[in-house]
Amino acid sequence: MTLYPVAEKFVSINGEGRKAGELAVFIRFRKCNLRCSYCDTMWANGDECQADMLTAEQLTEFVINSGVENVTLTGGEPLLQADLYTLIESLIKNGRHVEIETNGSISIKNLAQKPFRPSFTLDYKLPSSNMENFMLTENYEYLTKDDVVKFVSGSLEDLKKADTIIKKFSLTEKCLVYISPVFDRINPDGIVEFMKLKNLNKVRLQLQLHKFIWGADEKGV
Repeated sequence: MTLYPVAEKFVSINGEGRKAGELAVFIRFRKCNLRCSYCDTMWANGDECQADMLTAEQLTEFVINSGVENVTLTGGEPLLQADLYTLIESLIKNGRHVEIETNGSISIKNLAQKPFRPSFTLDYKLPSSNMENFMLTENYEYLTKDDVVKFVSGSLEDLKKADTIIKKFSLTEKCLVYISPVFDRINPDGIVEFMKLKNLNKVRLQLQLHKFIWGADEKGV
């Protein structure tokens, strides 16, 4: 029986993604394979992070008892978890919509082809993250209109690279595409001006709602 290392689980609103503003149950797993310069959950990224070891049945029960339909699997990096599909299948069979927030460095191929398919919010790590070399663009072959590619931007250089990747892989024809500012590092109005300059049609500016409501460092929201 698989035990998943859960750093925290809670109900809040989705702060970003295609269901932004809607209630969701968040299940945050321990451990990440990247170390982004702007990471706001660094505390959950290492093996030393305290975690509850829970089964798919226990997590499904928690979600059902919450009465909330949306479930966001996040981290850390959820795709590092062994046998994640068992949990996904259990949640979807119980009428939940499952979204995986993943950093873009691990293949989604296997899960994307399963009969109980989650939706993916897939990061592309731009230059200011210091993690761009780890991006796995082969993932874009498996995207659908239920998925999101997200570009977290902290500079003009980042925006230029986002524009290049969006157009190179025709991402707006495959999925939803969001650009988000690194909190307190770039002004959102500058992103809008860049979008106008580059005619970034079908691209959406997204602000992280939870940070405006509770601040940048609050856990469990």
